[in-house]
Amino acid sequence: MSALPDPVWPVVVLAIIQVGDAVMCIKPVPFIAQCFEDVNWPRRYWWIMPPLKFAAAAGLILGIWLPYLGAVTCAALVLYFMVAIAMHIAARDFGRNLFLNATAMLLICIAVGFFSFMA
Repeated sequence: MSALPDPVWPVVVLAIIQVGDAVMCIKPVPFIAQCFEDVNWPRRYWWIMPPLKFAAAAGLILGIWLPYLGAVTCAALVLYFMVAIAMHIAARDFGRNLFLNATAMLLICIAVGFFSFMA
């Protein structure tokens, strides 16, 4: 692992995506609320999502100077989206939320982890 992620810009873009997602989860916008309902995510746990996503963004940004933290955060996001995909499959939700949102984000997280922290 290099002293700093190289390139840095994918890490920053992923952090911005996480911040945007966190903001949209504070009072879930309709498509996010529908996604939570479609995968049977209990409403009593919806409050967990914004802090989790803000923490991911913070881990990625701090990971610019602490690459191990960035790599671990990226790996945690990969696991998060693998769980999200599993929840969509278990709920038989094979629409936009599975393919466009969860799968695309999984691929983005894998790419950022590989190109910025491993290559």
